[in-house]
Amino acid sequence: MSTEPPESTLSPPEGSASAPSRRTFIATTAVGGAVVAGGLITGPSVFGAEPADAAQASSSSRVSLTVNGERRTVTVDNRTSLLDLLREHLGLTGSKKGCNAGACGACTVLVDGQRVNSCLTLAVRLDGAEVTTIEGLAKGERLHPLQQAFIDQDAFQCGFCTSGQIMSGVGCIDEGHTDSPEEIREFMSGNICRCGCYVKIVRAVEQTAHGK
Repeated sequence: MSTEPPESTLSPPEGSASAPSRRTFIATTAVGGAVVAGGLITGPSVFGAEPADAAQASSSSRVSLTVNGERRTVTVDNRTSLLDLLREHLGLTGSKKGCNAGACGACTVLVDGQRVNSCLTLAVRLDGAEVTTIEGLAKGERLHPLQQAFIDQDAFQCGFCTSGQIMSGVGCIDEGHTDSPEEIREFMSGNICRCGCYVKIVRAVEQTAHGK
């Protein structure tokens, strides 16, 4: 009978690396992965600082527009709404921030003569435009006819929606949508009055449009 040990118990040849055990392999891999991950986390960004700086620089723009007859140039974040530009940059707080989702009409202004919800309109898209807010309707001490009609008809209560109602009413009159109370209500339906002054608002628009 042979006295040589089984093949599985033989030592590896001198100078050759022994195969690592399963436990040693897993431990080594885990440590190596942590080192690599740590290098990625703490090391410099592969993208460098320049692209980040460029992105930051391109996030704002200069906008020139005419507001209530006055040319204004401001630098704003590209995400700034017209409403925030008016209120926070130009100090024109007559336009109110209600729902901030285009559903209540409290922020209504005129852009190039057209009614818009300023909370949904990006300021950077209005370069060169002409904007009219509630502050721009009166001529000195003389109120706009619709402003006076709101007083005559007592067409407001808390007053929060009034500026948007008046601006929308001016647009409604200029568009010619005042042939009947029903038509006025239809084309003013985007402006909500939580105090329920709709009947008097319609009367104010009628008074201005037809001198009633």
